[in-house]
Amino acid sequence: MPTPIREITGVEARALPDSLLDAAEPLVVRGLVAGWPLVQAARSSPAEAARYLLAHYTGMKVTVLFAPPDVGGRFFYNDDLTGFNFRRAKTTLDSVLADLGRAARDPQPPAIYVGSTLVDECLPGFRAHNDLGFGARAPSASLWVGNRTRIAAHHDLPTNLACVVAGRRRFTLFPPEQVANLYVGPLDLTPAGQAISLVDFARPDFVRFPKFAEALSQSRVAELEAGDAVLIPSLWWHSIEGLDALNALVNYWWRRTPEHRGAPLGALLHAVMTLRDLPPEERAAWREMFRHYVFESGEETVAHIPPAARGSLGPVDEAAARKLRAAIRSLLDR
Repeated sequence: MPTPIREITGVEARALPDSLLDAAEPLVVRGLVAGWPLVQAARSSPAEAARYLLAHYTGMKVTVLFAPPDVGGRFFYNDDLTGFNFRRAKTTLDSVLADLGRAARDPQPPAIYVGSTLVDECLPGFRAHNDLGFGARAPSASLWVGNRTRIAAHHDLPTNLACVVAGRRRFTLFPPEQVANLYVGPLDLTPAGQAISLVDFARPDFVRFPKFAEALSQSRVAELEAGDAVLIPSLWWHSIEGLDALNALVNYWWRRTPEHRGAPLGALLHAVMTLRDLPPEERAAWREMFRHYVFESGEETVAHIPPAARGSLGPVDEAAARKLRAAIRSLLDR
């Protein structure tokens, strides 16, 4: 059975502690954004939440996903994984909120979902009264809006602090080492940019996906109401369910390493191309190379090389990152 995510309370919203922001394990922070005006409006009614959002809205188009009622709110692939079971459109936030209002009165509503939309572009002025204090960190803030939807388990590179601001959401999290038990789909054809688990969490098929039982035994779960937040560490797999006719979430993303380091996914894809199908003895040799230079690298790895001569084995600052990218481009062009 899933384990409840550890909960804390009494966190000062304007001065979030490093013990929270650098946590290696997920944490639920009850009431973290309960004082936000949007949360107060949402607790009054979904209509008040919509009015509050539109009071800050610029009119910019947002990307919205629509899925028919028979998918049960699950945004996913089509039957043969060559496409998806939803359509994507560009429209205005006021139109989406009107659609959600009509869907709330429908006994079999379509699934409606607005994914990551930058708050500062879509709702300028919103963060003047609805924000958190991250100290020296400068996270990006995004808005997510929808009805009763199910988002398949996926992971993100940045650390994520997800704040429920309207409705209720259920979060199911898995440690990164459960990747083999989640039956992840294609890396390059994905619903929203990240590879997802192919398991339907509402009706898991343990015959087709037997190892998912082990993933469930290691999972963490929490149900959040408006005002609550959850810290999702980098690379933790997470599935999110919207439980009400109007759900809204504001999340903050930040990386614990500098942006110039790039995205590790690029290294994974390159490794698939260059290493995966090598003869076993060569793969073993490269596994040892990666262990030595990457996964267990330390000062002893380069102690025998003068600092000025370490090149790509030295600290990776912005200048070094540019040189490494140039070297990688040269290798790819051969």
